[in-house]
Amino acid sequence: MVRCGEECILSRPFSIHQLNNKNDIALFFAVWKGGKGTNWLSQCSIGNTVELLGPLGNGYSIKPSSNNILLLAGGVGIAPLCFLAQEAIRRECSVILIQGATKASRLYPNTLPTGLELVTLTDDGSSGKKGMVTDIIPEYVDWADQVFACGPTPMYRTMTKMRELKDKPVQISLEVRMGCGFGVCYGCTIKTKQGLKQVCKDGPVFDLESILWDELT
Repeated sequence: MVRCGEECILSRPFSIHQLNNKNDIALFFAVWKGGKGTNWLSQCSIGNTVELLGPLGNGYSIKPSSNNILLLAGGVGIAPLCFLAQEAIRRECSVILIQGATKASRLYPNTLPTGLELVTLTDDGSSGKKGMVTDIIPEYVDWADQVFACGPTPMYRTMTKMRELKDKPVQISLEVRMGCGFGVCYGCTIKTKQGLKQVCKDGPVFDLESILWDELT
């Protein structure tokens, strides 16, 4: 949770994007129009102090038996998957990252870990293949031992309807509005097959099939 200036009463939730030497962490985010928190953070300079609380919640989990890892990034969903790719490569897993964005200018900068295969798509075809991440999942899913995704809710809803993913272990990072970040305010409660869960405390990573998507607003 990142405190973004005095004008923002609530801290903002961010995933860890990169970890260097176990001491330095990097965050990656988009600055949205009208977004007070991200706009304030984007104005910070080297030497400024930013208040952080964490790490909180859970993270992705790679099974010891997994050798082939498929990562699905929708837009700024690339943020935690970069960190996950670092760890998977460290474990000597083969990694394919499918990255999607609306257009070329919104693609992630080319600073991904070495040793992975990158597949790029854009909605308008301005870079890589034309289409969305979900369009080409069937081409890669049989190869994967595990699938990890981070992206917008519509992307997840499409994935739940794909027969190719029915028997695959799929972990997703869910983004909802959070208040406190550690399970006190109950503002991020969702319905799952295991009952009510708090995204900040029990997540943000969940199994794709565990969430009651029809109940998620």
